[in-house]
Amino acid sequence: MSIPLEFDPGFPLSLSDRVLGFDYGDGVFGPEPEMRRLDSIRPSLRDPQCSGPDPVYGIAMDVGCEVDRAALMERMLLFGAVVYAPGQLGDEPVRSQGHVHAIAPHSGWSPPEIFEVWSGTAIIYAQERAEDDPGRCIAVIAQPGHKVVVPPAWAHCVINADRNKRMAFGAWCARQYGFDYTGVRAHKGLAWFPVLNQRGQLRGSQTRLTIAVCYRNEVRGLTRNSASTIRYLCITSSSKTRSQSCSFPNRSALPLSGRASLPDENGRA
Repeated sequence: MSIPLEFDPGFPLSLSDRVLGFDYGDGVFGPEPEMRRLDSIRPSLRDPQCSGPDPVYGIAMDVGCEVDRAALMERMLLFGAVVYAPGQLGDEPVRSQGHVHAIAPHSGWSPPEIFEVWSGTAIIYAQERAEDDPGRCIAVIAQPGHKVVVPPAWAHCVINADRNKRMAFGAWCARQYGFDYTGVRAHKGLAWFPVLNQRGQLRGSQTRLTIAVCYRNEVRGLTRNSASTIRYLCITSSSKTRSQSCSFPNRSALPLSGRASLPDENGRA
């Protein structure tokens, strides 16, 4: 029995109750989902030996309406549909390993990506570079119906913010897409790890202005700039955005248990 999405993507699509995938309605094309296994993302996790759901998520690249197929091909566009399992990966929420978009042959650039959340709550995390200095680091909370754009060449991942339910989203990307994992894997993950508390909630989520305490990946080889800042953005249902920044001074011995100073309801850190 199909499970309706919380947000209507504009064509007949629903969650499968059998697999981490989708049921396609009349006039909709799409492949069988590719399952992303836990072993394939372990190197980028805070605890590579952790247990968790397996598969972690299912991804169906190139879905849409038959009447739009020719137009999508002509414009070199592709729509992907993704569903994440509930649960957690050690003390992290379920997430992807992170990547940079490879240079698309038809355009000559690393294309941007537009995410649209359909069910559950997502966190889209992005950093400017998958290098020793990751540059700006941004995390955005997105609810069903919200859209988030990741700029060209930014390293990014998507996180399921609720361990008790599946999360699904769609993503526009270039048809000649490719995932470059080189920088992320070389640094054993992205610059920050989202961490759950003992109740399975993202630490820091009790305030409206922040989404989580993210743990710095410095001891695993990342971030050598004088200060590293992660910026938290919370998109509300009224589409008003508020944000605050939390800074970590650079300390070569900073443990993974080091925490940011979170702003309170009045914005004070």
